[in-house]
Amino acid sequence: MAAAARDIKNISLELGGKSAFIVFDDADVEAAVEWILFGIFWNQGQVCSATSRLLVQETIAPHLIERLVEETRKITIGSGMEPGVLLGPLVSQGQHEKVLGFIDQGLASGARLLTGGRRPAHLERGYFIEPAIFDEPALNSILWREEVFGPVLCVKRFKTEEQALQMANASRFGLAAAVMSADLARTARVANQLRAGIVWGQLLATDLRRGAVGRDEAQRDRALSWGEWGCTNYLEAGQ
Repeated sequence: MAAAARDIKNISLELGGKSAFIVFDDADVEAAVEWILFGIFWNQGQVCSATSRLLVQETIAPHLIERLVEETRKITIGSGMEPGVLLGPLVSQGQHEKVLGFIDQGLASGARLLTGGRRPAHLERGYFIEPAIFDEPALNSILWREEVFGPVLCVKRFKTEEQALQMANASRFGLAAAVMSADLARTARVANQLRAGIVWGQLLATDLRRGAVGRDEAQRDRALSWGEWGCTNYLEAGQ
């Protein structure tokens, strides 16, 4: 901000997120698994709007989590320049150490690590981490509440729509969220009650105009950047 102020330039701030992905029991499990993987492991989880908190209705949780773990273990890890690689390294040594620190704290807090969270055996060099899935971290744990900015997914179960909304909205971040259900009326109803600047319902952006909420009011520019409004971040009216 100080650097931009010298030339009176517009800036767009990325201040973090801990976005929730709600999956109801009438959702297509295979489609849900595909989009959950994309939401958290794309770009190694180094995305401010990454859906790093997964809320699954308890009636389908066993099957969905089983499939999720199976597909996560199939993700190929290595240099992004190599054909077929789906997960590359983290951006720096500092970030690698930070993510491993979150994983250690998750294990110490009693959350169950279902898969990943370690350096891949075939990669002795580089800032690589196997994509990790934690089951049932405590609601007040650092792992559940703070942004990891890495390939780490936290999973919790819910019984009712009301409980899912309460858990999703219990965050100081307000950047993004997602909902999957075969019931489009429920999808819309839940999306309208989520305190997030971007909400995907059936993986479509349903509202790009609200801006981020909660602690991250300054993320409004980021929330608006997925649409025609995003162009205004990079334009200056001529004289």
